[in-house]
Amino acid sequence: MSNAEATSELVDCPVPEGHDPEHVQLIEPKDVALGGADALRVRRTLPSLRRSFVGAWCFADHYGPEQGVCMDVPPHPHTGLQTVSWLFEGEIEHRDSGGVHAMVRPGEVNLMTSGYGIAHSEVSTPARDLLHGVQLWVVLPQESQDLVREFQHHVPEQYDQDGVQAKILIGELAGVRSPVHTETPLLGAEVVLAPGATWELAVDPCHEHGVLVDTGHVDFDGVRLNRSVLGVRDAGLDHVRLTNPTDEPARIMLLGGEPFDEGIVMWWNFIGRSHEDIVRLRDEWNQAPEDRFGRVEGYRGATSRLTAPPLPAEVRLKRRFRRGRE
Repeated sequence: MSNAEATSELVDCPVPEGHDPEHVQLIEPKDVALGGADALRVRRTLPSLRRSFVGAWCFADHYGPEQGVCMDVPPHPHTGLQTVSWLFEGEIEHRDSGGVHAMVRPGEVNLMTSGYGIAHSEVSTPARDLLHGVQLWVVLPQESQDLVREFQHHVPEQYDQDGVQAKILIGELAGVRSPVHTETPLLGAEVVLAPGATWELAVDPCHEHGVLVDTGHVDFDGVRLNRSVLGVRDAGLDHVRLTNPTDEPARIMLLGGEPFDEGIVMWWNFIGRSHEDIVRLRDEWNQAPEDRFGRVEGYRGATSRLTAPPLPAEVRLKRRFRRGRE
């Protein structure tokens, strides 16, 4: 891909000592069950012991395709983050305490801002029982952690060029900008590469980037990534090279963002800045949930809401940073 700009502003992005922007870090997924033995199982790459964030992306679950497995998550809370839901197949009904009732469908991004506090439920619809997608979280910076709850919905148009199809959920890529707004500079896109296709694309050199493989195999700057593996590269380079070496289409999620250097405590569905924050949030949800998190109307499951589990006994929760825990 060529850069057609007539002028180009010089941008100096210092690379932290010991970090190599040409090195691709591989994060293998961890298998996690969302509930009991018959619950939907997901493959989780963020957070990991060696990496907490890609930009401000702080959580990544990849699931499906699963036939006949129901997602039924009763009302539960969030604080200090934004959730990003993206489906390849299936349909999920969303209800939240901001009064939003919406459907999550393939090719349509839903971004929910929890801020100070929100509760929501997620239920797959029986009419489309095939589930396949990703659930992503974005950490809010400290100055924005108490935002008013909000819900954004966007249907991105498809970018097509030379064996590449892309849908830009968040941020800007290949001259296409999403109207979805975030509190830190981010990139989120679905990319499908035709068999044998290579896409070398211009990216912000001040951003770090991650590639999560959904189907097939993809070479990310020459490093082979298998299904559900996340490859991460530090900031410092102004391009990304993606190649599909196989004879079948390959699909990835491309994530990026300005390095996020704050320390956070992430436990269950809460993000805070200290152990005491989490203790307080847990108590508020379990004892008087509507005061902070509001009420979810219309959920018809057997359980009215999830209860926050016990905190680890005699253990203080530690903060996470980009490279793991303190």
